[in-house]
Amino acid sequence: MQFTHEHRELERTTLKVIEQHIDPYIDDWEEEQMFPAHTVMKAFGDAGLLGITKPSDYGGLELDFSYEMVFAETMGNVRSSGLGSAVGVQGTMCTPALAKHGSDELKRDWLAPTIAGDLVGCIGVSEGHAGSDVAKIKTFAKRDGDDYVINGSKMWITNGVQGDWICLLCNTSTEGGPHKNKTMIVVPLKSKGVSVGRKLDKMTLRCSDTAELFFDDVRVPVSNRIGDEGQGFIYQMGQFQEERMFVAARAVRAMEMAIEYTIDYTRERDVFDHSILSNQVVYHKMAELQTEVEALRSLLYRATEKYVAGEDILQMASMAKYKAGKMSMTLPSECLQYWGGQGVMTENWITRAYRDIRQTGIGGGANEIMLEVIAKTMGIHPGRTRK
Repeated sequence: MQFTHEHRELERTTLKVIEQHIDPYIDDWEEEQMFPAHTVMKAFGDAGLLGITKPSDYGGLELDFSYEMVFAETMGNVRSSGLGSAVGVQGTMCTPALAKHGSDELKRDWLAPTIAGDLVGCIGVSEGHAGSDVAKIKTFAKRDGDDYVINGSKMWITNGVQGDWICLLCNTSTEGGPHKNKTMIVVPLKSKGVSVGRKLDKMTLRCSDTAELFFDDVRVPVSNRIGDEGQGFIYQMGQFQEERMFVAARAVRAMEMAIEYTIDYTRERDVFDHSILSNQVVYHKMAELQTEVEALRSLLYRATEKYVAGEDILQMASMAKYKAGKMSMTLPSECLQYWGGQGVMTENWITRAYRDIRQTGIGGGANEIMLEVIAKTMGIHPGRTRK
C-alpha cells in the first residue's frame, strides 16, 4: 500500500482530533465507564473522518478504503480501545450497507447526519444466544401494512446506551432458510418499545457504553428497510469485511504502542545495577514482538490493496483478523510481564492495554470463527467449502 501526501494529511488530522478532544479526558471517561458520544462523534464528524469512503452527496469524502485503514491504524493511538471501537462502529460497521444499498431518502435522513457526527449509530447483530453464529438470531420483524413490527433483543451493542439509531439485522420470514430470511432495518432508538435492558459491565472497553437492547412491538415504516428484503445476511457479511479490517488495523498500532511503552519503561528501570532492557531475553523479546506487528501490518496492507482493486478479500481479511486476534492473546501479556508490579497497577496504561487489546480475539468474529472461514476458502473444511 503506497502512502501519499493525502494519506499522511488524514493521519495528521486524526492525531490532532485525538490530542485535542480525547487525550485530555480519556482517563476520566474510563473511570466513569462512559464517554460523551455525541460530543466525540461531532469532533470526528467536523474533521470529515466519519465518512471517509462514503459518497460526497451525503457528506462523505468518497476516498478509497486505504484511507479508512490509515484512519483505523491511527485510532490505535487512543489509549482506550473502548472509544476506538465506538468510533469504528460509527464509521465502518453500521453504515456500509446503508451507504451501498439504502434509498436516497434513508441515506439523507440517517447516513448524512451520522457522517456529520450529529447522530450516533449502532450495529445490531449479536444476540445473547447468537454471537458468532449470525444465522441463529431470533429477533423478528413482521410486516403489517406499511410498517414492520419488531420483537426481540440484541446483546453487546456498542453505543447502545447513547445511540440514536441502530442498523438492525432481523428475520422477516420463516421461509428460505437462515441465510435468505433476514433483512436490515434502520430503527430509531427513541422508538416506542425500544428499551435499554442494562448497560453492560465489562472487563474491557470500559468507556464504551455497551448495552443489551429490547424491542417490544416496535413499529417502523417499511421505507426504513436497507435494500431488499431477505438480503440482510449477505449485506452483513459484506459489512463484516470492513469491520474486521478496521479492528485489525487499530490493533496494529495499539500493540505497537504496548511495545514502545514497555521499551521506555524497561530502559529506565534498573534491576541489579542494569536496566531491564539490557537483558538479552528482554530486548530479544521486544524485537520479536515488533517483527510480529510488522508481519500483521504487511498482511493488512496487502489485503487493503486487493480490496481497493475490487478483489475478493474474504480469506485475507479473515487471516488479518485472526492474526491480530491471536497476537492480542499474547503480546500485551508478554509486555506487561516486564513491568513487574507496575504492570498490575491501573494507573499505568499497559494494564488497560492488557485488558483492551485482548478483546481483539473475540469481537467482530472470534479467532475460531476466522479459522473456520479461512478453512472454507481453502477448500479443506469438511462441511461447506467455498468455490
